[in-house]
Amino acid sequence: MNILVLYAHPVETSFNAGLHRMIVERLTTAGHTVDDCDLYTEDFDPRLTRAERLGYHDQRGAGDAVTGYIQRLQAAEALVLSFPVWNYGYPAILKGFFDRVFLPGVSFKLVDGKVQPSLHNIQKVAAVTTYGGSRFRAMLMGDPPRKLIKRMLRATVKPGAPVTYLAHYAMNLSTDETRKTFTAKVAASMDAF
Repeated sequence: MNILVLYAHPVETSFNAGLHRMIVERLTTAGHTVDDCDLYTEDFDPRLTRAERLGYHDQRGAGDAVTGYIQRLQAAEALVLSFPVWNYGYPAILKGFFDRVFLPGVSFKLVDGKVQPSLHNIQKVAAVTTYGGSRFRAMLMGDPPRKLIKRMLRATVKPGAPVTYLAHYAMNLSTDETRKTFTAKVAASMDAF
């Protein structure tokens, strides 16, 4: 399976970086073709430009600044996201990726003013993430990242595609044992992917 791994964390020594390396390694060892998209290393610009917003509904062309990312997304059969949750949301660079790449004609079509999802090449989705706060605190805030993955992204990809959300909550209070347990859970999920 051709898997696009979207990774968003700026620190190469972080727990998230270790998870990312393990995700890529486990998927590759399992025989998948992995397109490892490290948004920070690739210096992805998350800012939607004025021209992009004005041309948001226009057909994408070869001169589009994100054409390469669109092609990578459309070539993928599965999507794995690896990111921390900051301020109850995605890191800005990942949010910008969704804003600039998940476009009309790419992830959805507008037909008579109605949205029709069109990323049906994506047959499976997994998200691996960490939260500083507890699950309870995230729930009080509505847990936007979980909802966006489990609802919005699920509605965009192939109908019926499995969507897995693996989260380590309360990183501010984590221990070697909790991180080890979560890492093992992620490893098992990637091995079975």
